[in-house]
Amino acid sequence: MGKQSATATCTAYRAIVKKTGVVVPAGVVVARVSWLITLTQVLASAVIAERWTEEALDELAGGVGPDGRDLPAKGYKALRRLGWGSRGEAGVYVSDRVRCCADEEAARALRLALHRRTIIKAILKTWPDNSRKRTDAEWTALHGALPTGVPVAEIRNRTRQVQAILDTGGVLPAGIIEAEDVPVNAAQIVLAAADKQLVTVARTGERTAELRVQLPLLERPVSRRDWAWHVLPVNLPCNVPGDALKICVPTLRVKDGRVRVDLPFEVEVAFAPASGHVVAAGFDWGLNTLLSATIGRLTPHGRVESDGRPLSYDASVVSAKLHRLRGHREDLDAKRRHYDNLLAGLANDDLRKPELLALHQHTDVEHRRVCARIRHLNNALAWSAARWAVDQACAAGATVIYLEDLTTLEARGHRRGNAKLSGQVRGRVVDAIRHLAAKAKVAVVTVPARGTSAFCPRCGDGESALTHVLAPDRLTQRGWKWAYCPKCGLSCDRDRAAAERIVSRGLLGQTATFTDRKSGKRAIRAGVDGNVTRVRRPKKATRAIRRARRTGTDLHPRPESRAGRAKTGPTRRRQTRMQKMTSSRMPDRRPVPAPTPVVGNRPAGQAPQTNRRKPARTGLVRDFYHRTGFHKAKASPVLPLTEYGTGSRHATPPGTLNPHGHG
Repeated sequence: MGKQSATATCTAYRAIVKKTGVVVPAGVVVARVSWLITLTQVLASAVIAERWTEEALDELAGGVGPDGRDLPAKGYKALRRLGWGSRGEAGVYVSDRVRCCADEEAARALRLALHRRTIIKAILKTWPDNSRKRTDAEWTALHGALPTGVPVAEIRNRTRQVQAILDTGGVLPAGIIEAEDVPVNAAQIVLAAADKQLVTVARTGERTAELRVQLPLLERPVSRRDWAWHVLPVNLPCNVPGDALKICVPTLRVKDGRVRVDLPFEVEVAFAPASGHVVAAGFDWGLNTLLSATIGRLTPHGRVESDGRPLSYDASVVSAKLHRLRGHREDLDAKRRHYDNLLAGLANDDLRKPELLALHQHTDVEHRRVCARIRHLNNALAWSAARWAVDQACAAGATVIYLEDLTTLEARGHRRGNAKLSGQVRGRVVDAIRHLAAKAKVAVVTVPARGTSAFCPRCGDGESALTHVLAPDRLTQRGWKWAYCPKCGLSCDRDRAAAERIVSRGLLGQTATFTDRKSGKRAIRAGVDGNVTRVRRPKKATRAIRRARRTGTDLHPRPESRAGRAKTGPTRRRQTRMQKMTSSRMPDRRPVPAPTPVVGNRPAGQAPQTNRRKPARTGLVRDFYHRTGFHKAKASPVLPLTEYGTGSRHATPPGTLNPHGHG
C-alpha cells in the first residue's frame, strides 16, 4: 500500500476576520490575497535576480553550505543556510513566515534552472556538426554527458534553443546565463513553506474545509497591526474523497477575479508493480479516434497474443465543437486587437472613444467566456476518456496500461496537425489515467512511439512496412486511415495495428521499465518489438449445449431412415403445380381489417412495434452518460470476457528498437 497525492482546485468566495467576526465580501478577499501574493512575488524576484550568476548556481549545485553541512531538501532552508534569504523592503512589515514562502518560490526557480543548466552544458560540450541530425556516435557522446532519464523532447527543445542563439549572434552561448533571461516566478503563494503561525487547514465536513491564514489589511503594511487572521470556508470539489488520509496546506492564487485554492490531498492506494505483467492494455493516440486500444497477453513461451477486439473512443463530435470554439475565439481576439488599434489612434477627448471602450470591454468578456468554455470542455473530455480506458483495462483483467510517450510525438511537415494534437488534450488524458489507474492498482507505463504505425504487427519486427490506404476495398489509393501489409496480407484500421504494436512493445520490454524517483512516472526507453498473434476467446456454452451435457443426449440427433419409421398419421396430400401457383385475382373478402383512417399526412416509416422484446444485456455494459457525465463520445462498451484460448507455442524472436528513438 502507498499514498497518492492529488490537487483539487476550489474557490473561496468570502472570509471572516477572526478577531472581530466581521464577514469580508469576496471583492475584499481578492484584494487582500492579491496584496499578499504581490509582497511574496517582489521578495522572490529580488532573490532570483541577485543570484542569477554562474558562481551562485555553482554554489547551489554543490549541495554544501558555508559551514560544511549538506543543504536541506526544503528550498527556503537551503537558501538561508547559504545566506541568500530575502530582505524586506524598508517601511513595509512582512513576517518571517511570509519571507519563508518567498524564499521557497525563489529556491524552486533556481533549482529548476540547475536542471536546464546541466542539459545545456551537455549539449554545448557535445555540439554536433549538424544539430538537426546527429550521428550515432554523437548521440552516444551526448547521452554519456547527460544525467539519466532526460527525455528526447527536452534534448530537442534545448538544442533548438542553442541553435536559435547561434543563428542570431553567430556564437554559441557560454551557459544558461547567456541563453536565458532571469526567470519570472508565478503570481502565487506556496503556503506549505510556512508553519501554523501563518496558515492552518482543517476539514470540517464531508464537502467542506476551513482555511485560516493571515492576510494584510493594507497594500503596504507598516506594522503587525496591519495583519489579521482570516477564516476562509472552502467547499471541497467532488474529486476529493471522503476517506482522504490528509488535507495538506494549499497554494493561493487569483484568477478571473476569484481566489483559487489549490488544495493537495493524499489518498491510500495499492502498489502496482512495474514488471511481471501477463495481461496488458495498449492505447494508441489515433488519427481516426482519440484513443484506440487492444488487449494483449504474454504467453509463457514469450509470445504476445491479442483477442482481436477493436476498442475505440471516438470524440470526433467534441473535437468538431472545440474547433468551432477555437475559430470563434480567434475571431474575438482579432476584433479585440482591432479595437486596440482604433483606440490608440484616437485622442483622449474624442467622442467616439467611450463607444469603442464599451465595445472593447464587451469583446474581452466574450473572449474570456469562450476560453473558459474550451477549458471546461477539454477537462470533461480528458476525464471521460481516462475513465473509459481504466474501465476497459479492469474489465479485461489487465494489470498494466501502455501508452505512447507524448514527448516523442511531434507534428512534421505542415503545421495543420498541431491544432488537432493540442485539441485532443492528450497530456490531461495521461494525467487522468495515471490518477484513476493508481486507485485500481493498475500500472501506467509509456513506450516509445516511433514506428508504431509504420510497421506490421504480424510480421513486422521493424522490417515489414505497412501501406496506408484509403479503405480496405481501395488498396491502390493512398490514404491514412487503413493499414495493409503486402507481405502477410494484414488489413485493419491503422490505429488498431498501432495499438497491437504498443502492447507488444510494452510486454516484451517490461523488464527495462524505468521509474522516475521524483514524479513516480514509469517509462520504457528502449522498445523491444515482437509479432502479435490473434487468438479467439472460447465461446460460452449455450443453454441447449449445457442441457445436452447434463442429460447426456445428443444435441443434433440424426433422422432415422424412412424404411424403418412407423406410420403415425395420415399421409399429407401433395400439392399440384397449379395449386402452388398464386392467383392474381382480387379476393372477394378483405383478409385483414381496414386500417384506421388517419387525419392529415401519414407518418413516414413503419409504426413502432410494442410487442417486440427488448434486448437483454450480456455482461457489464456501462453507460457513459451516467458513468462519466459525458454523452457526446462514441466508445466501445466495457465487457468482461472469458479467458484467452490456447495459441501457438512457437515464439517469435523479438527485435530491439533503437533506445534513443532516432532514425
